[in-house]
Amino acid sequence: MTAAVEPARWNNLLSTSAAKHKVPGASLAFFHDGKMHEFATGVLNRDTQAPVRTDSLFQIGSVTKVWTATQIMLLVEAGRLDLDAPVVEVLPEFRVADEALTKSMTVRHLLTHTSGMDGDFFLDTGRGDDTLEKYTEACRDLTAIHPLGATQSYCNSGFSVLGRIIEQVTGKVWDAALREQIIEPLGLTHTATLPEDVLRHSSAMGHEADGSTSPVWGLMRSAGPAGLICAQASDVVRFGQAHLADGLLAHPEVMWEAHATVPCPLPFAAEWGLGWMLDSLSGRRIVSHAGNTIGQSALLWVVPELDFVACVLINGGDSSGMQHEVATELFRELLGIDVPAAPQPPATPVAVDAERYTGVYESVGSKVTVTQTDTGGLHLLMETKGSFAGVNPDRECDLVVLGEGRVIGRLRGEGPWMSMTFYELADGSPYLHLGARALPKTA
Repeated sequence: MTAAVEPARWNNLLSTSAAKHKVPGASLAFFHDGKMHEFATGVLNRDTQAPVRTDSLFQIGSVTKVWTATQIMLLVEAGRLDLDAPVVEVLPEFRVADEALTKSMTVRHLLTHTSGMDGDFFLDTGRGDDTLEKYTEACRDLTAIHPLGATQSYCNSGFSVLGRIIEQVTGKVWDAALREQIIEPLGLTHTATLPEDVLRHSSAMGHEADGSTSPVWGLMRSAGPAGLICAQASDVVRFGQAHLADGLLAHPEVMWEAHATVPCPLPFAAEWGLGWMLDSLSGRRIVSHAGNTIGQSALLWVVPELDFVACVLINGGDSSGMQHEVATELFRELLGIDVPAAPQPPATPVAVDAERYTGVYESVGSKVTVTQTDTGGLHLLMETKGSFAGVNPDRECDLVVLGEGRVIGRLRGEGPWMSMTFYELADGSPYLHLGARALPKTA
């Protein structure tokens, strides 16, 4: 039996958690026992001090990917697209540097982050309606980060390509197709993709680790299907509800079938389905997706068996710490579900075989260098490459070994510990799995 909602309790939790985690502003909405509940705290922008309202729009980042995946599945259910069709059959202009990968990569591979396509290729191809067409053509120089289907590696690039597939099949630009397929049928009044539409509403600005406003408001339009939706929290919850009953899809549960195991599980993500992150807590299935973009973060949770959907939107500070605290309280008090505590260093240090871990692990978007410290420990330096090299600062931390290949670290020296895993593919190739991404060892 689920617990009743006391609004004062959740207003207080949101405000005290935001203060504790140095979050400028946040919005929380959840659907529980047949009712929508909405809460807001803090400011949208520390420079203007405009307050967060329950109808304020935040950037939901990669939660956008579930919307794009849903668009794809609507086309599949309508018989207009085959999940196992090679991408090149739908987009003849699509190429990556590996010819064999180009021929074999399918729509399903893109949805499940198993394509092998290097995932953090961000390229500004303009604000025009041809932005995704240009982006797809620019992928021809992308190398393979792993063999097709060999592991799970988070792929922003693949979702921009999925957006182009939607355009090709529907004959509409992705933003217009999204509105026609999802936004309008669900009656969502506070959801937008383009900044000129977001500006019609109360909207959040991202903030940096030092509390200052982010130097850039949002991503380039070519990243739209991967992470450009802006929405109020309750609109995101209504989208989640549409995957439960009498919603958009005839069979939304197909999207919850596991297709890939996450080598280093994230909170709420032990496996990946068709767009959704998958996990099980206290015997209950949890489907979710997280989103992190320039100074803003989002998390959407769905507990199908309990008809529960929740979303928290945050514009800076220790967003992962706040998300974990809010989830822990929501799930325990309302649903009787225990959320595992964040990992902590062991009481007794684990011996380190430094040679196994040290080296350079690299993708098109980042370079991670692991070195041995003077005391025999491990140190990590993460450098951003590509379009965001001047936006995201370098991050570094000492690592703590938990066990066989498993380590944790605090990239800014505070907040929850981040897990990472050193592992090998079936062919023996060494990789580091960090932030849902598989980074091959290059040196």
